[in-house]
Amino acid sequence: QLVESGGGLVQAGGSLRLSCAASGRTFANYAMGWFRQAPGKEREFVAAISWSGRSTDYANSVKGRFTISRDSTENTVHLQMNSLKPEDTAVYYCAVVETGRWSWVPRSLNEFADWGQGTQVTVSS
Repeated sequence: QLVESGGGLVQAGGSLRLSCAASGRTFANYAMGWFRQAPGKEREFVAAISWSGRSTDYANSVKGRFTISRDSTENTVHLQMNSLKPEDTAVYYCAVVETGRWSWVPRSLNEFADWGQGTQVTVSS
């Protein structure tokens, strides 16, 4: 089970840090990612990180503002979100997929196997 935390209400220009933790297993050989879904819109890719942690990928809309990282000792993945904009408002979902590829960074919905329940992020103008 994946559990996201860290969402909330923040003013434009502010920051939030999302975390995703797993219960009952490790993320040792998993690629991990974050997606988001705004009301009336499709779920979209935000960021992902490889098993090794050395490769990352970001949606163009968040590049330079968001940073994905993983902590193997704490079995978590984080999404640091800075300079937030009202258009970042959405439910944010953590996703993982087991892989044997050290540097693979998935970014499509159907490449991920397990999903969290989501955490709401609201950015006020």
